[in-house]
Amino acid sequence: MSDDVRNIVLGVVAAAISAGLGWLARTYLWNRKLRRKQAFFGLPDNAESLLVVNRGAGGPELTVMRYDVFALLELAALIKDCNAHAQIVPHDAARQGFGERTEFCVGGPASNRRMMAHLASLLPGVRVNVDAEPGPDRGALQVGSERHRVEVGKEEYALLARLTVDQSHGTRPVFLFCGQTAITNQAATRYLARNHERLARKHGTGSFVLLLKVVNSQAYGPDVVELVADVTRAAQAPLPAPAATTRNTHRAS
Repeated sequence: MSDDVRNIVLGVVAAAISAGLGWLARTYLWNRKLRRKQAFFGLPDNAESLLVVNRGAGGPELTVMRYDVFALLELAALIKDCNAHAQIVPHDAARQGFGERTEFCVGGPASNRRMMAHLASLLPGVRVNVDAEPGPDRGALQVGSERHRVEVGKEEYALLARLTVDQSHGTRPVFLFCGQTAITNQAATRYLARNHERLARKHGTGSFVLLLKVVNSQAYGPDVVELVADVTRAAQAPLPAPAATTRNTHRAS
């Protein structure tokens, strides 16, 4: 074998080895990224999850708002990326406890009974005004001592939460997307889809509750979202007792 042929053969072998090592490295990094994503969402290969849907306020029991449908589609894409499966369940038909399957619960307590139950049992420091009568506090979101009113189309708020309980051992979380309007529900799911890697690095597989503000949704839809604060501690603590009202008493002379 001449030197030229030998050099060609060695070059081909070296290129094949380099390509194989590169493929192995990319596969390893891709698998590690996938496992981290699966751990964050509690969705190993072929796992089952629940998408708990609400109903349109004032509509038939199984009517889902257009933006809530978009929210479900974004969540379904995340679940598919984890090689897992989703079952869509109406809010009043979900009868499982915690830790059996990862759950994604969409919608405020006015239209989602499951969300109302989650807030009461997991986030005692959160209150949502569900009064049907118009008023300045209708739909207001209170976390701890802070209250956030809604200005539809201009300034709206949503809670994004990842919660675990002792029964789930942190492996099958409940994700809550509790918005003041349907478009804020979608904004919260989109925020999670865009930022789940950063959230996983910061919070790992622990619980967190984030307060989000959706800015000018009538112009920007669900795309312009600001993180207001991490309100985990305030949301998980009981609401502070209201200040006592001082009443003046007058004695008759």
